[in-house]
Amino acid sequence: MSQSILVVDDEPGIRGSLCSILREEGYGADAVASGEECIEAVKARPFDLILLDVWLPKMDGLETLERLLETDSAPMVVMISGHANIETAVRATKLGAFDFIEKPLSLEKTILAVKNALDHVRLEQENRRLRAQLEQDYHILGDSVPMKALRQLIALTAPTGSRVLVYGESGTGKELVAHALHAQSPRSGQAFVEVNCAALPEELIESELFGHTRGSFTGATESKVGKFQKADGGTLFLDEVGDMSLKTQAKVLRVLEEQRFEPVGSNETVSVDVRVIAATNKRLEAEIARGAFREDLFYRLNVIPVSVPPLRERTEDIPILAGHFLTEYGVALGRRPKALTPAAVGILLRYPWPGNVRELKNVIERLVIVCPQDKIEPHHLPPELYRSLPRPSQSVAATLQEARSAYEREFILRKLEENQWNMTRTAAALGLERSHLYRKMKSLGISAGTN
Repeated sequence: MSQSILVVDDEPGIRGSLCSILREEGYGADAVASGEECIEAVKARPFDLILLDVWLPKMDGLETLERLLETDSAPMVVMISGHANIETAVRATKLGAFDFIEKPLSLEKTILAVKNALDHVRLEQENRRLRAQLEQDYHILGDSVPMKALRQLIALTAPTGSRVLVYGESGTGKELVAHALHAQSPRSGQAFVEVNCAALPEELIESELFGHTRGSFTGATESKVGKFQKADGGTLFLDEVGDMSLKTQAKVLRVLEEQRFEPVGSNETVSVDVRVIAATNKRLEAEIARGAFREDLFYRLNVIPVSVPPLRERTEDIPILAGHFLTEYGVALGRRPKALTPAAVGILLRYPWPGNVRELKNVIERLVIVCPQDKIEPHHLPPELYRSLPRPSQSVAATLQEARSAYEREFILRKLEENQWNMTRTAAALGLERSHLYRKMKSLGISAGTN
């Protein structure tokens, strides 16, 4: 579909000429003769660009521009005038016009101004789409009380610009929280730069953070811009900050205090405006006690502490997360939609998830790839989910019959798990007919996926 342009000029000859030229260039073009007609036309349908004459009867072009920019989806505007002066051009630009061209109109200049304006429109639309996609990608899922509280804390903290220290076990989603803080902040249009402090060797982390000059150390064949400088105006995320060496901690502390630093091998000072968000899976107070982390840096980073709960403390979110990952990987891998049966969900709910959300995500990805059915049953789940299931507590049986029933229930559950809840194999292992196994399970209060 061609991009649409509205020409607003009180001279019929100019309206006709511009529309003809624009249509020859492949654009859709309409024309009106006044500012009032322009406002009505924009209300009736959207335009990608408006070529707006300054000198119009009754409501002039500048007033029309102001009215246009008050609308919900203000169009891109290029002003045109036969009586242009610097003051008018400056005022039009301050009001929000993209460009200003003079009459008599040059064909080449007009087409170039139109092309530049529409390219800008396209880039703005792409930026809005990407930002919307980022917000969706970094949306924090979960209806549990801890996750509702976490989202509320992020909403309160993100706009402030204060430093945040995110606590949580590996795999809980600390990076997701950092992205959400950035996305909801005034810096969202600037860079989000991440450094994994645990993954970088000691001899490289300073260069990675602050950059270096050519020849500053062996292997430095060219100069390099560091992460702090790349994040200027935006957000720097220091992941696993507890693994940073004391030497590097001292330099980071100085940058936080002064917002300036020297690249490795350089005497020139680089000033930056960076919001720092840090994360750790360690107890930094314990690291301070054993001399592995600077107390002054801790207080600089820990302005607003944010704790991300482990998955085992918000099990009610597991079905939501699993459903989201099933959809995500189904689309990404081009597979038919899959769903977990209630019995399979029951297994997921009872597993302790030591690897947290990351482990759940990996399990779901595996299921989307290897499970042949659209319905994911307990026997499709990985064996490790069964081996770690907690056993029911053994209370003292009041009678011999109760003791026998408790033993039978435990024995059958173990065999079901060993055979990944495949009823045929479990019945064979127990030496029972399949129908007899079903009756026995019912009498003992066992349903598929119930422990």
